[in-house]
Amino acid sequence: MSPIKILAILLILAGAGGLAYGQFTYTEESHDAKIGPIELSIKDNKTVRIPQWLAAVAVGGGVLMLMFDRKQT
Repeated sequence: MSPIKILAILLILAGAGGLAYGQFTYTEESHDAKIGPIELSIKDNKTVRIPQWLAAVAVGGGVLMLMFDRKQT
């Protein structure tokens, strides 16, 4: 399988995931403190929103890459 096809499939999958879910959340540790036997840490949840137009462009770009790669081989 050519690298172009792999990239195209990854774009299609990422775009479809972006259209289906629209956002993803991850946890980031911002501060750590150790005071004697007590340990404190602050975890902050961050949400990244994926614009639907960007996900649609990724799917369309992946499909176009597959179409043009097929014509060249």
